[in-house]
Amino acid sequence: MAFNVAGLIMMVVFYVFVLGIGIWASIKSKKVGNNTNSGQVEISFLANRSVGLIVGIFTMTATWIGGTFVIGIAESVYDPSKGLIWTLIPLQVSISFILGGLFFAKPMRGKNYISMMDPFQRKYGKALTAVLAIVPVTSEIIWIPGLLIALGATMKVVLDLPFSVCVWISAAVAIIYTVLGGLYSVAYTDVIQMSLIFISLWMCVPFVLTSGIHTNITEIAVNKTHQTPWLGHLGSNDIGRWIDNFLLMSGGNVAMQDFHQRTLSSSSTSTARLICFIAAGLVIIAGIPSMLIGAVAASTDWNSTSYGSPSPYERGEGAMVLPITLQHFTPNYISICGITAVAAAVMSSADSFLLSATTMFTTNIYQTIRSQASDKELRWVIRVSIVVVGLVGTSFTSLSSGVLVFWILGADLTYTIIFPQLVCVLFTDVSNGYGATTGFLVAVVLRVLCGEPLIGLPVILHFPHGILEDGVYIQTWPFKTICMLAVLVSILLFSYVFSVLFQKGILPEKWDVFKVKTQRTSPADGNRDDNDNTVSEPMLETNC
Repeated sequence: MAFNVAGLIMMVVFYVFVLGIGIWASIKSKKVGNNTNSGQVEISFLANRSVGLIVGIFTMTATWIGGTFVIGIAESVYDPSKGLIWTLIPLQVSISFILGGLFFAKPMRGKNYISMMDPFQRKYGKALTAVLAIVPVTSEIIWIPGLLIALGATMKVVLDLPFSVCVWISAAVAIIYTVLGGLYSVAYTDVIQMSLIFISLWMCVPFVLTSGIHTNITEIAVNKTHQTPWLGHLGSNDIGRWIDNFLLMSGGNVAMQDFHQRTLSSSSTSTARLICFIAAGLVIIAGIPSMLIGAVAASTDWNSTSYGSPSPYERGEGAMVLPITLQHFTPNYISICGITAVAAAVMSSADSFLLSATTMFTTNIYQTIRSQASDKELRWVIRVSIVVVGLVGTSFTSLSSGVLVFWILGADLTYTIIFPQLVCVLFTDVSNGYGATTGFLVAVVLRVLCGEPLIGLPVILHFPHGILEDGVYIQTWPFKTICMLAVLVSILLFSYVFSVLFQKGILPEKWDVFKVKTQRTSPADGNRDDNDNTVSEPMLETNC
């Protein structure tokens, strides 16, 4: 394939523009820092709690519409072994936003926390929280390579650029403007990126649908022609796995710092909740173009296209079916628009993961070690942490895994380990450090025993009715949800047991390392201001 000069020029313009917006936002961030009494942490991570409704909707939506979202939906619909019925990402994200708006936004934003782990620190202490924080930090890092793989492969297909060059340039741009402006840069660039995603993807759809190369997608939806119907099939052995996958991200997304960073930075609690509900609708709309492109790919005789036979799935290129379809079904300038959409999606999520991982590391791990750190020291810790997280996450792109693998693994960690912990610390009176520690150990042991085919971890704990696929044992029960519920029960049970043991003097008070006798028997209180109606002056409103 010839080198695509026009596409390269377009991408350079896009990167320069986004970087310019990020630098402009960083200047705004410094001005705010000079005119406010807020500390460096609150300015860098929460934009001084001044994100208004419009920008909040853009940044909340853009954070989840990443390259994995855009590329992964098309991949799942096109995949003969999956189909639309297994394409759960838009619905999962939407439901997680609704759950977050209904149950999590008010107690978190109302207490003015800085990170998702702050209620743990308030209730369980700094040391245990620092250990627990390692899991969500790891999860954020795991999500980064999936995004960059999607972008690198897309540029390689359409622009004929080296994969590694595309990945590292994209990562460098995201790292630079995130280091310079923190959430100010992330939020403002999200507005631009989200606009490009919507416009570019929807611009591609008419050209793909009217290309005349494919069979009518409504006919292929239920009839086997070129491959199995793209609606997919759900057999009796699949129901447990489908439920597990559905709940995995619906609950796991709520236990991610990216979500809470948007609600905690909102100008008020009511704004935070409204952002969640509106974004829940927008992610569904944003997923439709990728779904249609995947359906077209599944309805195509690839031998009649310039791509030729065998099909992308048979060549092992099913993960890249969206850029391949754009490349062979649309004019060059339209396929370039599609690349822009993927690039914007990747950048809008990558910067969020960088900032979220850094937020938890700085506030819940580093400040536990260096409680007297000055604002100047924290400023450098934040900068270095963003760079390190970016470099580590980008280095994982050398692994040969599909874009959905990293998404699923990241959500798995948060769903089985952090989600039940977050529910207990926010909504139960009885939970304490002993229960949290036990729950953490139970989660790790159970997940290891249950195995994970995606990373080659063998299954030791076999649930009933499992099946063998290519010599690999596949659990058909919703084992991840079973693990999550086991963790939840363990936290509550052992918290209650240890509380009784110390309260009644059965165990000596000198053994009470988590001080349950003096712990306030209520869900975690805030570590800032307990005013539930705090409203900040909106500095990130529509005038951006």
